[in-house]
Amino acid sequence: MSEKACRIWFQGATDRVQHSPYISRLEPHLKSVLDPGFTCTFNTTTPPATTTHAITEFRMARAFIRNAVEAERQGYDCYAISHFQDAGLAEVKSVVDIPVVGLGESSLYHACTLGRKLGLITINPTFIPWHEDQVTRYGLDRRVVGVRAVNAKVSDFMQAFANPDAYQQLLPLWEREVRALLEAGADVIVPAGGLPMLLFGTEQGASFEGAPIVNGLTVLAQSAQMAIKLRRHGSGIVSRRSNYAKPAAQALTEFMEQG
Repeated sequence: MSEKACRIWFQGATDRVQHSPYISRLEPHLKSVLDPGFTCTFNTTTPPATTTHAITEFRMARAFIRNAVEAERQGYDCYAISHFQDAGLAEVKSVVDIPVVGLGESSLYHACTLGRKLGLITINPTFIPWHEDQVTRYGLDRRVVGVRAVNAKVSDFMQAFANPDAYQQLLPLWEREVRALLEAGADVIVPAGGLPMLLFGTEQGASFEGAPIVNGLTVLAQSAQMAIKLRRHGSGIVSRRSNYAKPAAQALTEFMEQG
């Protein structure tokens, strides 16, 4: 690696004020797992993903695409989306030449190296169909036994970060869903989102009855580093033949001005 520090732009769907209990723990975690020679910034979205609806994910995708272009213009070496739904991930990869990694994609593929069958747990039942579509899109139908959800709100997770009593109230709801997935045959648990990853998966060797709990935020940071290193070794270039084909300059200009 060169003497110049490699810079990673982490892009979230959260707001620095509304989600401060989460971000105040996320930023130091991301920095702590990076190797020497790598630095990062965590960038938020305002307004954040305040609703669990496809139109919100569409709005997140728009913001992620625009910010990826800005990250490349500012000379960042990698763009990492810390939103598990991977909203706009394919489009982001198509508009920039720097490496792009997504929390959902990197977490799920890494989880496949840890066991035979995966189980996903999201933070709200509304996201279950989205994650089921994600699993299909990544070709992992035969590796995933199910997607379940903690019946909670984002505010419940924020309180759990800030208050030990609130954490103890949320923990049994999480463990109930984990057990259901283990009974269905899962041997790896993937928290489907940064909130449950940071809340339940940060302990060294985090697991439940022998099943690893994947902290995809760590995977995302390490994947970003690896993508930069591979690029510098002449590998890791995305295909421009299909989904990641670059748009015409006019199309990108029109999107940045009006999209």
